[in-house]
Amino acid sequence: MAHKDLESTIERLFELLTAGDRSGARAAMEEARHDGISSRELAADVFWPTYERIDRLFRADQLSVVAHRMATRLLRVLVDQNAAHMHAPKAKTHSVLAFCGPNEADEIGAQIAVDLLETEGFEVTFGGGGVPRDEILGQMHSRRPDFLLTFCSAPADLPAIRQMIDSIRSINACPDTRFAVGGGVFNRAEGLAEEIGADVWANDPIELVMAMIDETGSSMSTQRAIEKQATSRSRRKAA
Repeated sequence: MAHKDLESTIERLFELLTAGDRSGARAAMEEARHDGISSRELAADVFWPTYERIDRLFRADQLSVVAHRMATRLLRVLVDQNAAHMHAPKAKTHSVLAFCGPNEADEIGAQIAVDLLETEGFEVTFGGGGVPRDEILGQMHSRRPDFLLTFCSAPADLPAIRQMIDSIRSINACPDTRFAVGGGVFNRAEGLAEEIGADVWANDPIELVMAMIDETGSSMSTQRAIEKQATSRSRRKAA
């Protein structure tokens, strides 16, 4: 799908979301699929930049509370519906335990990443936001995932993430688990992810997925992903 077509789709979706036009937004997404935009492209190239725009404008006081609430909730519905059209391979490669910050915007960003990880063969368990640290640690002990993925957009979430990573590493509870982080707060502060001890981080979900695949040493499943990886802005902690 041409870049121009994607841009026009994003612009149209943004207007529909902030107006709270539920039927219009659903119709626009069906039209996008009919025009050849895949479910994977919708997640990575339409929903994510739209989510970032909504978040950025709201933080800059350029979007009202009601417009932000309508847009966020409606976008979550579209992300959920789109996930049903995304196909995951039957063979699973690596396991991911995923959590996020407490608000709905964090959950949207995390869910987009989770959906994309599943299309690449990762086995994902997603607990959402607001889960106490001791319960996350309990899940880590019982599941021993290959990755612990945490998405957050607010600086207030960082101390808990840092403490959790430090706790797990200090007792060597899951020595083979790698820590992946994403979300707005890491995009806005250069070097923050590495500072708190993360192994993998990136600017957006598709880059995070590619960085995690690169971390496992696996090959990408699609030509589009291979091409995107060549120009990726993903940053990984040096081995």
